[in-house]
Amino acid sequence: MSEIQVIQIESARDKKRFLQFPWLLYKDDPYWVPMLRGEQKSLVNYAKHPFYDRNECQTYIAIQGSEVVGRIAAIFNRGHVERYKENIGFFGFFESINDTEVSHALFDAALGWLKTKGMTIMRGPVNPSLNHTLGLLIDGFDSTPFFMMTYNPSYYERLLEEYGFRKSQDLYSYWGKIEMLPKIRERFVPMAKVIAEKTGAIVRPLDRRNFARDVELFLNIYNRSLTNTWGFVPMSEAELKAMTAGLKYLIVPELATGVEIDGQLVGASFGLPDYNPRIREINGRLFPFGFLKLLRNKDQIKRIRVLSTNVLPEYQMHGLALLLLEGLVPQAIASGIQEAEFSWVLESNRFSRGSLEKGGAIRNKTFRIYDYPEIGRDSLALPGQ
Repeated sequence: MSEIQVIQIESARDKKRFLQFPWLLYKDDPYWVPMLRGEQKSLVNYAKHPFYDRNECQTYIAIQGSEVVGRIAAIFNRGHVERYKENIGFFGFFESINDTEVSHALFDAALGWLKTKGMTIMRGPVNPSLNHTLGLLIDGFDSTPFFMMTYNPSYYERLLEEYGFRKSQDLYSYWGKIEMLPKIRERFVPMAKVIAEKTGAIVRPLDRRNFARDVELFLNIYNRSLTNTWGFVPMSEAELKAMTAGLKYLIVPELATGVEIDGQLVGASFGLPDYNPRIREINGRLFPFGFLKLLRNKDQIKRIRVLSTNVLPEYQMHGLALLLLEGLVPQAIASGIQEAEFSWVLESNRFSRGSLEKGGAIRNKTFRIYDYPEIGRDSLALPGQ
């Protein structure tokens, strides 16, 4: 076997090799869904993305002979360092053949670069932050991921743990069939009515007449509501605008609900159609005509991912999340939705986990965030705790 060589990406040719490697690695995997090619390019800073207005990324590929056998990105998230006052850097976009020599060489390269930035801990995978895709799949390998959820071979867990990575936090996804919802609603509708009467809250759908404005408002709720969530760093104004620009084409208005008190939007919930079968069909290419196939007849997609149910911190003890779901459920039923995944939910978020499990949702996948070296269970504390 020839020696493993790790190359720091600089040339256009090597950038192309970095981006293309997953298509080679997963070519025979029936469950893998490619990233949208243009999105992947910007998220590793090969094209402009507002995340990198203040953060940095260095990418690497591992070469054996003339073949690419692995890749990784080292990510310096200045916002995380400033918010949490800890020297934690990140890795993401990790892919490797089943070979510890390859994976160890990639982790060495990423860790070495992060140390030049003053980082002493490496955490991941995040691609490139908690506001995007993240986590290593460690169970639930027998099904295709829902939209914007990660997927990887089962041997990745061993590659990380043999290097010395240890669990920092787990994230879960919960799955359910639509026929479960009427019985669940019977239990929660009376509670939702009481909450609405006590708070004066009004549930409303996303406003079609002011669609772009409402999408931005809903994302602002997301950004402001996660203040006490483990590891969360709020998006900048530019990041919010970029995410709004992308989501406004993907959102189905009937699958987004907001809750208002005294005319002020204080909570929002998003359900996105599962676009992954269409992304696989277009092989991750939006142009020249892939975007037409992706977005045509969105209402015909019968699986959704509920990716966000958020309430502003000052209103989080009022039960408004229940109102949001109560507003979303009838719309999902009317739209003919057959399956839903709630993802992701932090292991430490016992309230959300308990609510989903009591409602009959089934935990179907686990995603793990790792630290190297291990920094102890204190790392699970939320800001201010």
